[in-house]
Amino acid sequence: MARGRKSSLRIVLAPEARQTLERWQRSATMAAGLARRGKMILLLAAGSSQSAVAQAVGVQRTVVRQWAKRFLAQRVDGLADAPGRGAKGVFPPEVAIHVVRLARGRPDMLSRSLSQWDCHELARQLVTEGIVQEISAATVRRMLAAHQLKPWRHHLWLHPKHPRDAAFSATVAELIDLYTRHLRADEMVLSLDEKTSWQPRPRPSPTLPARPHHLPNRVEHEDTRAGALNLLAAFDTRSGKVYGHGYERKRQREFIAFLDAVDVEVDEHIRTIHLVCDNVSTHHGKEVRQWLAHHPRFIVHFTPVHCSWMNHVEQWFSILQRKRLRIVDFESKDQLHTKLDQFIREWNQHAHPFNWSTKSVAKIMAAAPALAA
Repeated sequence: MARGRKSSLRIVLAPEARQTLERWQRSATMAAGLARRGKMILLLAAGSSQSAVAQAVGVQRTVVRQWAKRFLAQRVDGLADAPGRGAKGVFPPEVAIHVVRLARGRPDMLSRSLSQWDCHELARQLVTEGIVQEISAATVRRMLAAHQLKPWRHHLWLHPKHPRDAAFSATVAELIDLYTRHLRADEMVLSLDEKTSWQPRPRPSPTLPARPHHLPNRVEHEDTRAGALNLLAAFDTRSGKVYGHGYERKRQREFIAFLDAVDVEVDEHIRTIHLVCDNVSTHHGKEVRQWLAHHPRFIVHFTPVHCSWMNHVEQWFSILQRKRLRIVDFESKDQLHTKLDQFIREWNQHAHPFNWSTKSVAKIMAAAPALAA
């Protein structure tokens, strides 16, 4: 064993004490803590330094010195845990039942000004109600884990204001058919929507690029307002190509102007253009209906209420947000418009669709049991 400076705490073992400590090392039922402390004392008595003992046992040098002092003061009895240390007693089942009851209720019901429980607040509530004298947050967490409860988490859900009936299932089936079936050579499916109120937010200082030594991009915190821009975009569900244009307002007039642009850009041999969009008034107002009546190759399919996730262009908007608009530092609306157009052109150079797998389609249809009725 490596040796360092001799310990200033000189330990001499009586035969009885040495026999006891050596028996601890051989015992298979001895508590690991006691066996480890006994080994420290044996090594110190053999002349090893405190540093060498700490390395051999796998503890800090201060721990070795602490137990050496305890042994010199109280001999073998000093190596045992002091009263009150070690594992605490097990709480009766009634405590866990009360924890679960609290966790399954809102704090407001108990006149607590909390939005939701956490383990520290539950432990404090148990003490306040006199259920226990003291309890740790870790113990509360274990009780909750045994019942698979996490009251500190939350997720959003939607009240079924609009019925999920046969009509809803038929609409879902129609959209899935548009996304998955083989299209004729003269038809296409465009997923269309708008992303509203994108602000340029010019900064007083330019954004600085990343540098070595873990220095990230640096964006000036202060910004100014310079209006807002609305992006109308249509996503080809088979090729992934995007048609897009920015407008300062969001009305039927702008929607029709965008449809005119799409009508001009899409080749004439495409005789049927299926438009998938949500059912906001901008998409089915009187002016839009009149335009559609004069352009019969456009057929509109509306997603069900609160089902914008079925619109493929929403996924493309997410990509746009992450790759182009995570840092917003444009000088003006014109520059923002220019950069959006450039992003669309670059995307179309390597465009790809978002293919729905058969597994995801089956999952959606399983959630619409009225279809099978």
